[in-house]
Amino acid sequence: VPQKLWLEFYAKRFQTVELNNSFYRLPSPEQFAAWRQRSPADFIFTVKMSRFLTHVKRLREPQEPVKRFLTHVAPLGQKLAPILLQLPPTYKIDLGALEETLALFPDDKRVVVEFRHDSWFTEEARSLCEKFGAAWCLADRLSKPITPVWKTTDWAFLRFHEGRAEPHPCYGRSALQSWVDRLADMHGTAADIFVYFNNDPRACALRDARTFGHMAQRAGFEVTRMPGPRDVTIDLEGTEGWSTPEYREKIKA
Repeated sequence: VPQKLWLEFYAKRFQTVELNNSFYRLPSPEQFAAWRQRSPADFIFTVKMSRFLTHVKRLREPQEPVKRFLTHVAPLGQKLAPILLQLPPTYKIDLGALEETLALFPDDKRVVVEFRHDSWFTEEARSLCEKFGAAWCLADRLSKPITPVWKTTDWAFLRFHEGRAEPHPCYGRSALQSWVDRLADMHGTAADIFVYFNNDPRACALRDARTFGHMAQRAGFEVTRMPGPRDVTIDLEGTEGWSTPEYREKIKA
């Protein structure tokens, strides 16, 4: 598929994507407008906040970075899904800075915060997210939660970073099912829940997202579109023990 058609190809198979390039360099308003025009009417974009605010400024003096970010993403309109603030793993708790930042987002914007330093895992940080209607980012690495599994809003946001099944970094069925059960227990099956899988060199994310979606459907969730079986591939080249006729037949099945 030509690179210029990647978005169209992807958007026919999934209904949402998490934009990561905005973390490194904030796209122009014209670029966001183009993505809106090129995507289906029901497609939505989660956009990751610029690292200038989260990693360089460390939430200090957030007024200008937040204003600039909101101005740039405005052309997405109703296609803007949650805004993700991923804090650095070395950034220790600073409730004042977080409060000043969250207060700048209008009520009609969904914001989710991914805390990665253990000092943030406090009731004070949880209460602050509840106060501003910001979701506590649920995150998984190596098939287990890496943050407290807390509910701060009536919607949820889950990021799958890395599984521990074979071939690496795929997720196993039991790990995915455990998250379906957690989400159902926390929010019920009618809530808005945003789930994203980290892109990986073997495209495990495609298979895992599809598997997770089917599990969620069986649990009673209404799931957005997923790719069909012919759209999912896993690269097993160079993976010891997996590039055999036996496992190829299992994958076909």
